[in-house]
Amino acid sequence: MRTYRVTGHWALLAVCAGALVLVTESWPLGAQRPDNANSYVVTKNVMVPMRDGVRLATDIYFPAQNGARQEGKFPAILERTPYNKDGSESMAAYFAAHGYAYFVQDTRGRFASEGVWHMMTDDVNDGHDTAAWLTSQPWSDGGFAMMGTSYVGGVQHAMAESDPPGLKALVPADAVANAGYFGMRNGGAFELRFMNWVFFTTPLGSREARDPATQAALEDMHKHVREYLLDLPIRKGATPLKLAPEYEDWLIYAIGHGENDAYWKQPGFDVVDQVARYRDVPVYLIGGWYDSWALQTTMSYTALAKSKRGPIKMILGPWIHGMHAHHAHGQVEFGLDAAIDRQAFHRRWFDRWLKGIDNGVEKDAPVKIFVMGGGSEAKTSDGRHLHGGVWRDEHEWPLARTEFTPYYLHGDGTLSPEKPAEAASSTSYDFDPRHPVPTIGGNISSGDGILLQGAWDQKCSAEVWNCRDALPLSARRDVLVFMTPPLERDVELTGPIDVKLWASSSAVDTDFTAKLLDVHPPNPDFPGGIDMNLEDGIIRARFRNSLEKPELMKPGEVYQFFIHLYPTSNVFKAGHRIRVDISSSNFPRFDVNPNTGEPLGDYRRMITATNTIYHDRAHPSQIILPIIPH
Repeated sequence: MRTYRVTGHWALLAVCAGALVLVTESWPLGAQRPDNANSYVVTKNVMVPMRDGVRLATDIYFPAQNGARQEGKFPAILERTPYNKDGSESMAAYFAAHGYAYFVQDTRGRFASEGVWHMMTDDVNDGHDTAAWLTSQPWSDGGFAMMGTSYVGGVQHAMAESDPPGLKALVPADAVANAGYFGMRNGGAFELRFMNWVFFTTPLGSREARDPATQAALEDMHKHVREYLLDLPIRKGATPLKLAPEYEDWLIYAIGHGENDAYWKQPGFDVVDQVARYRDVPVYLIGGWYDSWALQTTMSYTALAKSKRGPIKMILGPWIHGMHAHHAHGQVEFGLDAAIDRQAFHRRWFDRWLKGIDNGVEKDAPVKIFVMGGGSEAKTSDGRHLHGGVWRDEHEWPLARTEFTPYYLHGDGTLSPEKPAEAASSTSYDFDPRHPVPTIGGNISSGDGILLQGAWDQKCSAEVWNCRDALPLSARRDVLVFMTPPLERDVELTGPIDVKLWASSSAVDTDFTAKLLDVHPPNPDFPGGIDMNLEDGIIRARFRNSLEKPELMKPGEVYQFFIHLYPTSNVFKAGHRIRVDISSSNFPRFDVNPNTGEPLGDYRRMITATNTIYHDRAHPSQIILPIIPH
């Protein structure tokens, strides 16, 4: 354990292997550098003991003045991360300079911490033990809050479920939650971004990667992730991932474990089923319309807002995963106001609940949303289209004034609020799992160069690695397009989106996917128009009746399917069209169904399925749109 003094633009951090290491602090956009009066000192690699004797490496940043650590007791901000605590220096320095002790810890089995990594499941007990240690220190005033994004947001939920001492507030951003419903499993399908996550995190920070030769083998595996995706499933002992057995075990288990059972509902993975044990503290949830955890963020908000005094608040922007300080995502510019100052946002929450500063944050609206759309659609200097949008305060989620309106699929490809009149009408297509529909944007994280994130024109290009051509997805035979006429007036959709299908298949198991798009008409800057994706979803047929109990189909029999898309808020301008695409794959966002009915993650064959969508009086397939009246 060493203490290093930081007092200005440069910091002499350490003597490592006989060499002096000099680094420049990487300060976040909009954050002020602390001057000498607001500097900090950091104590590195404090090994905090857990109940089983495993020790977790922790850095503690203390407020300092003129280079000397300040005396007294401080409120603490805790960050527990699998992504290397050294990467949190900028944020830690900012908050230490504003009177907080910043406590950042490598989670179990990652980077400098001892033990064996397990996805999320150790973080309940480890969080509790860390809180107990932290609040017992002589410099602690007895209270702490937490912050962090993604996995680092999920461990906040795990902490709240551990009954910890001293917890006073949380800010889970794009947080892992409700993973068996959506996020890791999604309608029974597996989100392959977690295969990407395992492939790129295992060489970076796993205990096995501390050996240079093993790390090199794991890095080589990561370089070939595309080939592995094309040759799924992963089998135990058959790839270099065997060199890191805890990562291999989890990935194989997660790909094959489709049932949303006790494993996915346990504390650490779940909020909605664990809400009774969730500590009642102020929680501010951060999410994005294009984030991979957007639906789970709203699920967590609804569960907590109904059962806790909190206060519980939520902000939803037009962001992709973790990019709250940015205003352009994918091929779309939303305007400068779409970004937030992350440091100021968090500090206001922490100042209120850790320092007792009466800054009025509890009087803010419970829900703040960014309503996308309304921009000029002109091309920006960097080639994006200006879709625009505005912030709006709301009182609940979903919005009480929402008019949930069915729009029906018709045999001629139209989408309208009129029910189908035909006695018999259906559309069939062949779904070949060897040639899946490519993923172009959407609710993605851990893209790792494999998955595009955010809003994109739904057209193949060289940027989409698994496209075979440069055609729009609507040109594919296995993509069914249903679209309104050009709208006569602006239409706002804000809220959750569900698709109800009647369908059959020649196979005993297959998938059905749905995607909502805002179709922009041609303009001088974009003469071909833009087919902009908003949200998508999937249902694996064997889970059509229950996510907890799979049941194969009888070929040719008509069943009802529900597909839950992620929520959105978007104004479809007059002249635009509302479109929904129906298909049976979205790869590599979701794993591809081989259509054989073999066990999940353990198939050897693939067959083409003929899938049929029904749209007649007896089978009125539809998308339920959350229309906001104006």
